[in-house]
Amino acid sequence: MSYSGGLTPSRQRSGLAKSPPAARLPSVTRESAFLEPLQGVFPGVRGAWVGRVPDLPIHGGRDEAMRTLRPHHEAALATFGASPHHWWRAEQVHGTHVACVPNAPQILAPDGLPLVPGVDGLVTRQPGLVLTIYVADCAAIWLADRRTGAIGLLHSGKLGTAGGILDKALALMAQEFGTRPGDVTAVLSPCIRPPHYEVDFAAEIARQAERAGIGGFHDDGANTATDISRFYSYRIEKGQTGRMMALAVRDSPP
Repeated sequence: MSYSGGLTPSRQRSGLAKSPPAARLPSVTRESAFLEPLQGVFPGVRGAWVGRVPDLPIHGGRDEAMRTLRPHHEAALATFGASPHHWWRAEQVHGTHVACVPNAPQILAPDGLPLVPGVDGLVTRQPGLVLTIYVADCAAIWLADRRTGAIGLLHSGKLGTAGGILDKALALMAQEFGTRPGDVTAVLSPCIRPPHYEVDFAAEIARQAERAGIGGFHDDGANTATDISRFYSYRIEKGQTGRMMALAVRDSPP
Protein backbone atom coordinates (compact mmCIF):
# COMPACT_ATOMS: atom_id res chain seq x y z
CA MET A 1 0.00 0.00 0.00
CA SER A 2 1.14 3.54 -0.46
CA TYR A 3 -0.07 7.07 -0.24
CA SER A 4 1.48 10.35 -1.19
CA GLY A 5 1.19 13.74 0.40
CA GLY A 6 2.63 15.72 -2.48
CA LEU A 7 6.24 14.52 -2.33
CA THR A 8 8.41 14.40 -5.39
CA PRO A 9 9.30 11.23 -6.45
CA SER A 10 31.47 4.97 17.15
CA ARG A 11 33.35 4.34 17.70
CA GLN A 12 36.42 2.49 16.27
CA ARG A 13 35.77 -1.19 15.59
CA SER A 14 38.35 -3.95 15.29
CA GLY A 15 38.56 -7.71 15.01
CA LEU A 16 36.19 -8.01 12.09
CA ALA A 17 35.50 -11.58 11.09
CA LYS A 18 36.92 -13.02 7.89
CA SER A 19 34.59 -12.59 4.93
CA PRO A 20 32.67 -15.74 3.89
CA PRO A 21 33.28 -17.37 0.51
CA ALA A 22 32.02 -15.28 -2.39
CA ALA A 23 29.47 -17.90 -3.43
CA ARG A 24 27.66 -17.44 -0.14
CA LEU A 25 27.73 -13.68 0.13
CA PRO A 26 24.31 -12.14 0.75
CA SER A 27 23.19 -9.48 -1.64
CA VAL A 28 22.15 -5.99 -0.66
CA THR A 29 20.18 -5.55 -3.87
CA ARG A 30 18.27 -8.82 -4.32
CA GLU A 31 14.64 -8.54 -3.23
CA SER A 32 14.99 -4.82 -2.46
CA ALA A 33 12.94 -3.18 -5.21
CA PHE A 34 10.59 -2.07 -2.43
CA LEU A 35 13.27 0.46 -1.40
CA GLU A 36 13.08 2.39 -4.66
CA PRO A 37 10.88 5.15 -3.15
CA LEU A 38 13.70 5.92 -0.71
CA GLN A 39 16.35 6.40 -3.35
CA GLY A 40 16.41 9.95 -4.62
CA VAL A 41 14.51 11.51 -1.71
CA PHE A 42 17.63 13.66 -1.46
CA PRO A 43 21.13 13.19 -2.93
CA GLY A 44 23.12 10.57 -1.06
CA VAL A 45 20.39 8.79 0.91
CA ARG A 46 20.60 5.02 0.48
CA GLY A 47 18.81 2.05 1.94
CA ALA A 48 19.60 -1.64 1.62
CA TRP A 49 18.15 -4.99 2.59
CA VAL A 50 19.94 -8.30 3.17
CA GLY A 51 17.55 -11.23 3.00
CA ARG A 52 18.14 -14.85 3.84
CA VAL A 53 21.71 -16.07 3.28
CA PRO A 54 21.39 -19.07 0.92
CA ASP A 55 22.42 -22.48 2.26
CA LEU A 56 23.58 -21.14 5.62
CA PRO A 57 22.43 -23.41 8.49
CA ILE A 58 21.10 -21.51 11.50
CA HIS A 59 20.86 -23.24 14.86
CA GLY A 60 19.89 -21.95 18.28
CA GLY A 61 18.38 -18.65 19.31
CA ARG A 62 19.02 -15.02 18.42
CA ASP A 63 22.52 -14.67 19.86
CA GLU A 64 23.84 -17.78 18.14
CA ALA A 65 22.16 -16.79 14.89
CA MET A 66 23.76 -13.35 15.01
CA ARG A 67 27.20 -14.84 15.59
CA THR A 68 26.70 -17.12 12.60
CA LEU A 69 25.50 -14.26 10.41
CA ARG A 70 28.14 -11.76 11.51
CA PRO A 71 30.74 -12.39 8.76
CA HIS A 72 28.04 -12.44 6.07
CA HIS A 73 26.53 -9.18 7.29
CA GLU A 74 29.96 -7.57 7.51
CA ALA A 75 30.64 -8.63 3.93
CA ALA A 76 27.30 -7.17 2.86
CA LEU A 77 28.19 -3.95 4.66
CA ALA A 78 31.35 -3.77 2.53
CA THR A 79 29.36 -4.25 -0.70
CA PHE A 80 27.07 -1.44 0.52
CA GLY A 81 30.17 0.74 0.35
CA ALA A 82 30.19 1.52 4.06
CA SER A 83 32.91 1.36 6.70
CA PRO A 84 32.48 -0.97 9.69
CA HIS A 85 33.91 1.86 11.80
CA HIS A 86 30.68 3.81 11.27
CA TRP A 87 28.22 0.94 11.79
CA TRP A 88 25.51 1.72 14.36
CA ARG A 89 23.07 -0.93 15.61
CA ALA A 90 20.11 -0.87 17.98
CA GLU A 91 19.80 -3.49 20.73
CA GLN A 92 16.13 -4.10 19.84
CA VAL A 93 14.22 -4.92 23.01
CA HIS A 94 10.74 -4.69 21.43
CA GLY A 95 10.33 -1.24 22.94
CA THR A 96 9.82 2.27 21.61
CA HIS A 97 12.98 4.16 22.55
CA VAL A 98 14.89 5.85 19.74
CA ALA A 99 18.47 7.17 19.92
CA CYS A 100 20.18 9.94 18.00
CA VAL A 101 23.65 8.88 16.85
CA PRO A 102 26.59 9.29 17.07
CA ASN A 103 25.96 10.85 20.50
CA ALA A 104 24.60 7.69 22.11
CA PRO A 105 26.27 5.18 24.48
CA GLN A 106 27.18 1.70 23.27
CA ILE A 107 27.70 -1.71 24.82
CA LEU A 108 29.18 -4.92 23.44
CA ALA A 109 26.66 -7.40 22.00
CA PRO A 110 26.98 -11.21 22.30
CA ASP A 111 28.19 -11.33 18.67
CA GLY A 112 31.19 -9.20 19.65
CA LEU A 113 30.11 -5.91 18.05
CA PRO A 114 28.88 -2.69 19.70
CA LEU A 115 25.24 -1.65 19.82
CA VAL A 116 23.13 1.10 21.37
CA PRO A 117 21.39 -0.41 24.41
CA GLY A 118 17.68 -0.28 25.15
CA VAL A 119 16.56 1.19 21.84
CA ASP A 120 14.63 -0.03 18.81
CA GLY A 121 15.33 2.90 16.53
CA LEU A 122 18.18 5.13 15.39
CA VAL A 123 18.17 8.56 13.74
CA THR A 124 20.97 10.78 12.47
CA ARG A 125 21.81 13.65 10.16
CA GLN A 126 25.54 12.99 10.15
CA PRO A 127 26.87 11.76 6.80
CA GLY A 128 28.60 8.40 6.66
CA LEU A 129 26.91 6.73 9.63
CA VAL A 130 25.29 3.39 8.74
CA LEU A 131 22.13 2.63 10.71
CA THR A 132 21.24 -1.05 11.07
CA ILE A 133 18.14 -2.97 12.20
CA TYR A 134 17.59 -6.75 12.18
CA VAL A 135 14.20 -8.38 11.61
CA ALA A 136 12.64 -11.83 11.27
CA ASP A 137 8.89 -11.10 10.93
CA CYS A 138 8.90 -7.66 12.56
CA ALA A 139 9.14 -4.66 10.24
CA ALA A 140 11.98 -2.28 9.57
CA ILE A 141 10.93 1.28 8.77
CA TRP A 142 13.23 3.58 6.78
CA LEU A 143 12.71 7.34 7.22
CA ALA A 144 14.24 10.11 5.10
CA ASP A 145 13.61 13.85 5.48
CA ARG A 146 14.05 15.54 2.10
CA ARG A 147 14.34 19.02 3.65
CA THR A 148 16.86 18.51 6.47
CA GLY A 149 18.69 15.42 5.21
CA ALA A 150 17.95 13.46 8.39
CA ILE A 151 17.40 9.70 8.23
CA GLY A 152 16.04 7.05 10.58
CA LEU A 153 15.67 3.29 10.83
CA LEU A 154 13.20 1.60 13.19
CA HIS A 155 12.35 -1.91 14.41
CA SER A 156 8.56 -2.08 14.67
CA GLY A 157 6.71 -5.30 15.42
CA LYS A 158 3.59 -5.92 17.46
CA LEU A 159 4.80 -4.15 20.62
CA GLY A 160 6.77 -1.35 19.02
CA THR A 161 3.88 -0.49 16.75
CA ALA A 162 1.37 -0.55 19.61
CA GLY A 163 3.69 1.72 21.60
CA GLY A 164 3.99 4.23 18.77
CA ILE A 165 7.69 4.00 17.91
CA LEU A 166 7.05 5.77 14.59
CA ASP A 167 5.55 8.82 16.32
CA LYS A 168 8.42 8.84 18.83
CA ALA A 169 11.00 8.75 16.06
CA LEU A 170 9.31 11.62 14.26
CA ALA A 171 9.20 13.61 17.50
CA LEU A 172 12.92 13.03 18.09
CA MET A 173 13.74 14.02 14.52
CA ALA A 174 11.69 17.19 14.96
CA GLN A 175 13.50 17.99 18.20
CA GLU A 176 17.01 17.27 16.90
CA PHE A 177 16.77 18.31 13.26
CA GLY A 178 13.58 20.31 12.79
CA THR A 179 11.94 17.53 10.78
CA ARG A 180 8.35 18.03 9.61
CA PRO A 181 6.36 14.84 8.88
CA GLY A 182 5.20 16.17 5.52
CA ASP A 183 8.82 16.20 4.33
CA VAL A 184 9.40 12.55 5.31
CA THR A 185 9.34 9.50 3.07
CA ALA A 186 8.82 6.21 4.95
CA VAL A 187 9.33 2.71 3.57
CA LEU A 188 8.18 -0.51 5.26
CA SER A 189 10.16 -3.73 4.90
CA PRO A 190 8.71 -7.19 4.29
CA CYS A 191 7.13 -8.44 7.53
CA ILE A 192 4.68 -11.06 8.78
CA ARG A 193 1.00 -10.43 8.07
CA PRO A 194 -2.39 -12.12 8.51
CA PRO A 195 -3.34 -14.93 8.19
CA HIS A 196 0.09 -16.02 9.42
CA TYR A 197 -0.03 -13.61 12.37
CA GLU A 198 -2.98 -12.48 14.41
CA VAL A 199 -2.03 -8.79 14.48
CA ASP A 200 -1.81 -6.71 11.30
CA PHE A 201 0.81 -4.31 12.59
CA ALA A 202 1.82 -3.35 9.02
CA ALA A 203 -1.66 -1.90 8.48
CA GLU A 204 -1.44 -0.10 11.82
CA ILE A 205 1.93 1.42 10.88
CA ALA A 206 0.33 2.73 7.68
CA ARG A 207 -2.51 4.26 9.71
CA GLN A 208 -0.05 5.87 12.10
CA ALA A 209 1.96 7.29 9.21
CA GLU A 210 -1.16 8.81 7.70
CA ARG A 211 -2.29 10.30 11.03
CA ALA A 212 1.18 11.76 11.58
CA GLY A 213 1.05 13.44 8.18
CA ILE A 214 4.02 11.64 6.67
CA GLY A 215 4.46 12.88 3.12
CA GLY A 216 4.95 9.49 1.48
CA PHE A 217 4.46 6.01 2.93
CA HIS A 218 5.32 2.91 0.92
CA ASP A 219 4.60 -0.76 1.64
CA ASP A 220 4.74 -3.38 -1.11
CA GLY A 221 2.90 -5.92 1.05
CA ALA A 222 5.54 -8.69 1.15
CA ASN A 223 4.89 -11.32 3.84
CA THR A 224 7.96 -12.93 5.46
CA ALA A 225 5.96 -16.01 6.47
CA THR A 226 5.16 -17.03 2.90
CA ASP A 227 8.63 -17.71 1.49
CA ILE A 228 11.42 -18.90 3.77
CA SER A 229 13.71 -19.29 0.79
CA ARG A 230 13.90 -15.47 0.71
CA PHE A 231 13.10 -14.49 4.29
CA TYR A 232 13.78 -15.59 7.86
CA SER A 233 10.51 -16.07 9.76
CA TYR A 234 10.55 -16.36 13.55
CA ARG A 235 6.95 -17.57 13.58
CA ILE A 236 7.21 -20.17 10.83
CA GLU A 237 10.63 -21.47 11.96
CA LYS A 238 9.63 -21.45 15.64
CA GLY A 239 12.44 -19.16 16.75
CA GLN A 240 15.29 -21.20 15.26
CA THR A 241 16.10 -18.77 12.49
CA GLY A 242 18.34 -15.94 11.35
CA ARG A 243 17.70 -12.25 10.86
CA MET A 244 17.39 -10.03 7.81
CA MET A 245 19.43 -6.85 7.92
CA ALA A 246 18.14 -3.39 7.03
CA LEU A 247 20.65 -0.59 6.41
CA ALA A 248 20.37 3.16 5.90
CA VAL A 249 23.03 5.78 5.31
CA ARG A 250 23.34 9.40 4.30
CA ASP A 251 26.51 9.54 2.21
CA SER A 252 29.14 12.19 2.80
CA PRO A 253 28.99 15.04 0.32
CA PRO A 254 31.44 14.72 -2.62
